[in-house]
Amino acid sequence: MKKYLIILLASLLAACGAQDSTTIMGGEGPGMMGGGNSGMMMRHHVQVPAEYAGKTAPVVTGDALADGAEIYTTNCATCHGETGLGDGPAGAALDPAPAQIAHTTQMLADDLVFYRVSEGGTPFGTAMPAWKDVLTEQQIWDVIAYVRAMGQGNMTQVNQMQAAQQDAMLTDAVNQGAITQEQADVFRLVHTELENYMLTDTSQGNTSERESAALAALVEAGTVTQQQVDEFQSVHDILSNGGFMP
Repeated sequence: MKKYLIILLASLLAACGAQDSTTIMGGEGPGMMGGGNSGMMMRHHVQVPAEYAGKTAPVVTGDALADGAEIYTTNCATCHGETGLGDGPAGAALDPAPAQIAHTTQMLADDLVFYRVSEGGTPFGTAMPAWKDVLTEQQIWDVIAYVRAMGQGNMTQVNQMQAAQQDAMLTDAVNQGAITQEQADVFRLVHTELENYMLTDTSQGNTSERESAALAALVEAGTVTQQQVDEFQSVHDILSNGGFMP
């Protein structure tokens, strides 16, 4: 059975890559992980409780990916979609929409993702059920590993979708006079560099802490300036407080 699932998984990931498929800053229905309205910021910046803090994902094996694929298909795809883009049939009527977990799990720390899957949507005001009494700890890690692997094949498509959403948000804010075009350009630049950095960041801690450290590292490396970071954070607050963020 596992041998068959490994073959199926390999085929699925290949198909995801062949499809030719980022905000850091969703409800969840009966799928697995959270994630896409203004409440998303809170869900990604939450402090991980002590019982989950510091948990790290085990080494991924073929059996883990195969088991994760089976768990995901059974429990998650109906809301989060077959490729983790939040477009499952049961998620269409949910508000907030299911997370694009193929993308978000790439950047969130291990302990935060494990916490969100284990406790479900209750701490975040969403409809996702808690899985800690349904799945074992190993099964939760398996499905996280599978979603992250699947996301690596979906990233081009996810990037295109989220870049379009970000462009629409910034255009709307500029047209309404909330920010200038120059501010929008700076926001887009810093946001892109921040996400690229976060995709390779393996540090633990909540997302706010990791983002702050990432921005400081980008300034130190000369990738962006402190003035650009300050402008980015100012525009972020304007977009958030002004209701422009989806």
